[in-house]
Amino acid sequence: MKHTGAQIIVKLLEMYGIETVAGIPGGSILPLYDELNRSSIRHVLVRHEQAAGFIAQGMARSTGKPAVCLATSGPGAMNLLTAIADARADSIPIIAITGQVNTSLIGTDAFQEADTFGLSFPITKHSILIKTPYELLEAIPKAFEIATSGRPGPVLIDVPRDVQLKECDFDTWPDIKKIRLHDIRFHTPIDEYSEKMGKITEALAKAKRPVLYCGGGCDSEEAASGIKAFLQNYRLPVVTSLMGLGCVPESSELFIGMVGMHGSHAANVAMHDSDLVIAAGVRFDDRATGLVNQFCPDAKIIHIDIDAAEVDKIIESNISVVADVESVFPVIAQLVSEKKISSDEGWLKKINKIKKECHSVECGRPKGEKLANPRDIISKIPQLAATAGLAPDGLIATTDVGQHQMWAAQYYPVERPRSFLTSGSLGTMGFGLPTAIGAAIANPDKRIVCFSGDGSIMMNVQEMATLAELNLPVTIIVFENGTLGMVYQQQKFLFDKNYSASVFGRSPDLLAIARGFGIEAVDADSDAEWYMKAFDANRQNKPCFVRVTVDSEENVLPFVPGGKANIDSIRD
Repeated sequence: MKHTGAQIIVKLLEMYGIETVAGIPGGSILPLYDELNRSSIRHVLVRHEQAAGFIAQGMARSTGKPAVCLATSGPGAMNLLTAIADARADSIPIIAITGQVNTSLIGTDAFQEADTFGLSFPITKHSILIKTPYELLEAIPKAFEIATSGRPGPVLIDVPRDVQLKECDFDTWPDIKKIRLHDIRFHTPIDEYSEKMGKITEALAKAKRPVLYCGGGCDSEEAASGIKAFLQNYRLPVVTSLMGLGCVPESSELFIGMVGMHGSHAANVAMHDSDLVIAAGVRFDDRATGLVNQFCPDAKIIHIDIDAAEVDKIIESNISVVADVESVFPVIAQLVSEKKISSDEGWLKKINKIKKECHSVECGRPKGEKLANPRDIISKIPQLAATAGLAPDGLIATTDVGQHQMWAAQYYPVERPRSFLTSGSLGTMGFGLPTAIGAAIANPDKRIVCFSGDGSIMMNVQEMATLAELNLPVTIIVFENGTLGMVYQQQKFLFDKNYSASVFGRSPDLLAIARGFGIEAVDADSDAEWYMKAFDANRQNKPCFVRVTVDSEENVLPFVPGGKANIDSIRD
């Protein structure tokens, strides 16, 4: 059979079950778009290529399945790189397919030429430059395998225009293997595995102050199920990184909170005072640990991670298991149950007491403030949505980056895996809105609530046009304070209130902007029942924009200044 490179790409995407892709066409990728328009695949036309990458992330983060984005050569591919780097930092399986100038023009500084392959190499899990259409038959299956196996991540495929147009002759389509989302590529040898499981249960039996520390590797239904089985047999405080929120329900008495720079005081105390830490699917990021030697100074470390490169990289472990969390916790749960090992409930009660004493929506609030309390609003979102008719599990939250992100991490009640989508390691402003669009596409039965600020929302504000065009159930809640809030706060605490380039000289009318894009806008300052429009169950497919004015002096607390231990945080 004979097919062009473009036909091969589209056919293989269909074979992998890809139903939606996002992107913007351009000269070097037009042959692919020509075939795409004849296919079963839906295309979402974004207004900026970066948004295409984040839409793919929204689909991938909320489902665990790989998603695809497209861009043309040169500036199109360059605009996509930020979203690709973000996916690499947070281990998100996306596949970016970019057009490239004709093969004969590569290296000649042709119109809209850039070395996409070279530029992408440090920020992808794998990059491929295609030279013949026949290579696509191997490259695309390889891309899906690499993106989803082991520690997930982004893969980029750069395809010259002439390769998209050229035909090749082949006998059969490649055998598309079912994607195994938790396939282990680098793992602890089987003969060591059972021995290490035994050592872990022995350590749990001896521990007086154990803590379970969960990261992004626990953010799946399978991992959460295994952790739940373990916790039913061995009760201990559970803390998470920003990326681990949702693996244990916020409503559980075992959940203490997020650790780190803006983590809860109780969670940071639990880690500092622990004598045993089970670190699952975490990499001991600097924002989580603070001063490494004071993070959990007296604890034995059990590190479970799918990526061997993360073990002993930051903190040396006493026991390490290179495997996915999904496969480890059911085994530990069974051994703990069989050996009737239990924990010290007094330790859990002590940490819970600290949590009750320290966790308040008034933390960081200016005295006598009359404007809205962002923490209070965020904590009540599921309740307000239920009042408007939405089911308790009918929400997925996304955030941009800034103060609102940390307030959401601290106070939004995350009850399920893959229901709190945020840019963790790269911390990319502009992430929230396009990611919300992607999550809405992949989860048509959910309403997506996007928390943003008046700084972050402007980073990809043009995607309100995409949202309005698609008419998706996305509620954008913008906390407006006239500043780059997190920068402003750090300048307040660390730079003697020298507010350099963190206060906006003039703020746009965000409500008018939203309405200009054709999106219903509600001012929460003047409409006490704003949530009835924002979460109206009878208008499930209608987007809504909500503005909430907050004081620029609102702080995200606790706050651990650089060079300090997590337990030495500013708390009032």
